[in-house]
Amino acid sequence: MIAGARVASATTRTNINPSNADDVIGEFSEADAAQVDLAVRAAKQALPQWSRSTPQQRFDVLDFIGSEILARKQELGTLLAREEGKVLPEAIGEVARAGYVFKFFAGEALRIGGQAIASVRPGMEVITSREAVGVVGLVTPWNFPIAIPAWKTAPALACGNTVVLKPSELTPGCASALADIISRSGLPAGAFNLILGGGVAGKALVEHPDVDAISFTGSVTTGKSIAQHCALHLKKFQLEMGGKNPLVILDDADLPLAVECAVNGAFYSTGQRCTASSRTIVTEKIYAEFTAALLARTAQLRVGDALEASTQIGPVVDLRQLEKNLSYIDIGREEGGKLLIGGQRQAGKGYFFTPAVIENHDAQARLNQEEIFGPVTTLIKVKDFEQAMQVANATPYGLSGGICTNSLKYATQFRREMQAGMVMVNAPTAGVDYHVPFGGSKASSFGPREQGGMAMEFYTRVKTHYLA
Repeated sequence: MIAGARVASATTRTNINPSNADDVIGEFSEADAAQVDLAVRAAKQALPQWSRSTPQQRFDVLDFIGSEILARKQELGTLLAREEGKVLPEAIGEVARAGYVFKFFAGEALRIGGQAIASVRPGMEVITSREAVGVVGLVTPWNFPIAIPAWKTAPALACGNTVVLKPSELTPGCASALADIISRSGLPAGAFNLILGGGVAGKALVEHPDVDAISFTGSVTTGKSIAQHCALHLKKFQLEMGGKNPLVILDDADLPLAVECAVNGAFYSTGQRCTASSRTIVTEKIYAEFTAALLARTAQLRVGDALEASTQIGPVVDLRQLEKNLSYIDIGREEGGKLLIGGQRQAGKGYFFTPAVIENHDAQARLNQEEIFGPVTTLIKVKDFEQAMQVANATPYGLSGGICTNSLKYATQFRREMQAGMVMVNAPTAGVDYHVPFGGSKASSFGPREQGGMAMEFYTRVKTHYLA
């Protein structure tokens, strides 16, 4: 969708339901570099009008979008479950989150302010203001196909920027539904544009000379490439790139709670969350008891079609991801790890993979260092809290980390020493509120935080005004 109109392409991609590979959701056009150029030009042309819009106009547009998303959460959640593979309750929850994100930033549009600063010079007044960055390119992944486009698009528009969104080629349906809602919100034509496609469209968007900023969520490799280009051409950029998140279980933890935190964090959403707890670090005194309880709980999980009410774990997103999961099971065995449960393809027409627990106490093993992005967690036995912290921080990533303990001392020490942007105490590592900052450290993130009031740091520039 460019300047409010649907634009056909010579190239199309078939959108497949990962729960049933025989189920075709639709055929979606894929943009080429020329169509990306049209979208960016439309955004540039709309920028003067939208960047000078009033806070009330921005509120009305964003509130409309949020209201329609919430009113249609069952319908859109069903589409999301069918397209991406989240079980229906999780899919509906993601859609609701997207709606609340737009409503939150509708309010933030009314609160963009500045400062009045006393000058050191007599008779001089100094004020600061925040202004739109310009044309913003948004590149989003498949694992949260409506929530992540929402939490990038909403603050961008709230701050007066114009947008070109390039979602994952695996989940074009959710992005198209969002674009349709936005097209009826009262937003000027060209202020929001959607381009579908894979690497060709993404590269053309990132490298377009009229794009002023890029916000990206995806792999570290692609993120580094984007960073290099943006730094060379002095574009503002923001990166969210993944994690290898630890969940620490101490001797004094509430065992049933700890097991639920581990299962939720590692396996829900089929483990396809950058905040998933893919390393479970357990102190030795409770290790055997916790492991037995974790395996018993994992064995109870029902894997199946995302739209079936009894399903707890849906399919992985596509065949390539399924093969990647299976390859890491092989890697785990080759490294000397012990597969305790799961790790197999489940029969059916979809890309079903049984949640896996692999025991490997070597913190430097590949399974303890590399992001798999599937329902796989490793078990690592440690002596005490101090060793647990060493292992928890011993990865290139720093997105999220969790601890299960009844000790205020250790909970406080963990929050202080964990090298991550988000820390959880007696809660899963995955699952964050829509109105608070999201982001990490080290190889997980670069640039200002996403979500919450801090999102405005990326989508605005500060101007200082002197008045005599």
